[in-house]
Amino acid sequence: MNDRANARLFILCGPTAVGKGTVVGSLSEKYPGKFYLSVSATTRDPRPGEVEGKSYFFVSHEEFQRLIDSGGMLEWAEVHHQNFYGTPAAPVDDALRRGLPVLLEIDLAGFHQVKAARPEAHSIFMKPPSWDELVHRLAGRGTERAEEQQRRLATAKVELAAQGEFDEVIVNDKVENATLALAKIMGLA
Repeated sequence: MNDRANARLFILCGPTAVGKGTVVGSLSEKYPGKFYLSVSATTRDPRPGEVEGKSYFFVSHEEFQRLIDSGGMLEWAEVHHQNFYGTPAAPVDDALRRGLPVLLEIDLAGFHQVKAARPEAHSIFMKPPSWDELVHRLAGRGTERAEEQQRRLATAKVELAAQGEFDEVIVNDKVENATLALAKIMGLA
C-alpha cells in the first residue's frame, strides 16, 4: 500500500458500467490541465469521431510489438486475439517529469502489470453502491447484447472480489461525490 501524499501516478480500476469514464470526464472538466489522463495505444482502426492522441494512439501491430519489446509499454493486452491495447510509458513519464499527477484508467490485468512495474503507483478501485445498481447501469446502457452483458457481469464479480488489493476504494453513488473523492485522492481538491 502506498502513501498518497507522495503519489503522482494513480491507477483507477473498477467493473464495467461503474461509471469510471463518466467520473474521469467530470474530473477533466473540473480540473482542466491539472493532471494528465493517460491515452491508450491500440492496433485497431480508428472509429468515426476518434482523434489520434486524444481517443487513442493508433499504431501498427509492428509498432506496438516494438514498444513491448523495448519496454515502452506500462501495460498491455491482446483483446479477442485480434488487436492490442496498452499504456505507452513515454507520455506518462513525460507528464510525471513535468510535475503533473497522472491518472491511468485501466482494467484489473493492467493494474497488476503497472503495480509490478511501478510499485509506487497509488491504486483506486471504483465500485457501485450495490450489485443490483451495477446490473441496472449495464442494462441501461443498451450497448451490449444479453450474452455480452452476462460475460461482463461475470468479469465484474472477479474485479469486485479484488478490491482489497487497492489502496483506496470509492463508491460511485453519485458522479459528483465520486469525482470529488477522486480529486481529493489525487491532491486536486
